[in-house]
Amino acid sequence: MDFLNNDGEKFSVSGVIESAIGFMKQDPERSYKIMIGTDSALYNSTDADFVTAIVIHRIGKGARYFWRRSELKNFHTLRDRMIKEAMMSIDVAQQILSYLKEAKAPDFDFEIHIDVGSNGETKTVMQEVVGLIRANNFEVKTKPESCAASNVADRYT
Repeated sequence: MDFLNNDGEKFSVSGVIESAIGFMKQDPERSYKIMIGTDSALYNSTDADFVTAIVIHRIGKGARYFWRRSELKNFHTLRDRMIKEAMMSIDVAQQILSYLKEAKAPDFDFEIHIDVGSNGETKTVMQEVVGLIRANNFEVKTKPESCAASNVADRYT
């Protein structure tokens, strides 16, 4: 499944990686952070629209992002959706890291962002979702620090 950039151009995963590496090499003295986040929204009682975002942040000087949408069925609880969001982010993160390692990308920090927080409905699943991501050896950020999920992916749900 292809990703889109903010201009609507399509990119394969390898195309996203090429673009990310090119972006990082434009200003190699800067620090970079790559963030993956997924957000979802129900569009009827049990079907949901999931958007996964990949954000390449040039610390202090802008960012690039890519996103893709998936429509999935049979989500009866908020917990089910939050777990699916985390699993989708983990899957993309593993794929992206594999490509980045193979392409010998410049140094970067890496995080998974989840659209859960200690306030609101999602607080009941926060520990479980954070644990799931940490169990897969990823750094995790929650609201309000989860911009890849809460801002970028959320924009397209």
